[in-house]
Amino acid sequence: MNEALRKTLKQLRLSGLLESLEIRLQEAAGHGLNHSEFLELILQDELAVRADRQFQRRFKAAEFRERKSLEDFDWSFNPAIPRKQVYDLASCRFLREGRDVLWLGPPGLGKSHLVQAVGYQAVKAGYTVLYRSIFDLVRDFLHDETLGQDDKMLTKYLKPELLIIDDMGMKQLPRRSGECLFEVVMRRYETRSTMMTSNRPLEDWGKLLGDVPSATAILDRFLHHAEIVRMTGPSYRLRHQSATESEGCADPKPAKAPAGSDVEQPGSKPAKAPTGSDVEQPGSKPAKAPTGSQADRKGPGTMQKRR
Repeated sequence: MNEALRKTLKQLRLSGLLESLEIRLQEAAGHGLNHSEFLELILQDELAVRADRQFQRRFKAAEFRERKSLEDFDWSFNPAIPRKQVYDLASCRFLREGRDVLWLGPPGLGKSHLVQAVGYQAVKAGYTVLYRSIFDLVRDFLHDETLGQDDKMLTKYLKPELLIIDDMGMKQLPRRSGECLFEVVMRRYETRSTMMTSNRPLEDWGKLLGDVPSATAILDRFLHHAEIVRMTGPSYRLRHQSATESEGCADPKPAKAPAGSDVEQPGSKPAKAPTGSDVEQPGSKPAKAPTGSQADRKGPGTMQKRR
């Protein structure tokens, strides 16, 4: 490749084509490709590079806590999780239909893993996504409000085609949290899809937000077009602890009886009776009666007639 062609491709920002051009030229010569076939190949290379770069930008902008996938999820641990419903969400049909999604269930069931996996599938499908915990959302708005930049932050939350708000119900939120969440939900209502997870039942949202009217208004709009995913079962995080406890209870060692109790320990020697007691010790010689006692006079072969 001559330097003039290389410079032209850089000016046109055809870096993908530039990377593969040498290989494609050799391939065209070896397989006898005509001009249109060769041109199609190098243009496909450019499109593939651009698509990958766009994906990487969308993935970075999503701000996922970590990359999660449905293939990495342990479905066998809790068969009660609605797998079919989750995979339907991963198809992004709810995004095309403009619906919202609410995940309900106690901690440790994998809600955060699954919402990030669904978000990852949306990124791969070409959608823009933003993942934030409810604590991040509140902190973002309260911080920018003090700096007079709340409009800029609101744009950040309104622009993505899918907004994921995680960890609702972990603990009580700061004052004015209800106002921040209501602003986002109200502005996205029937325009963009929102996905939320909650560890607490919906009736507790008023207490968590510290604002019952805001909680009522939020749920009224959010649940209007929402699909609910209900999850039940044991905590995945505590699976090893449960197994350890089960093993520990399988063959418990017998407790030792307190000293002086009537329970005889295996392999222990019988206690000796106190001296002078009526309990005869096994293998011990009978005590001799005192000289001149009745027992001494009545013993067999020992009594003699007095003269």
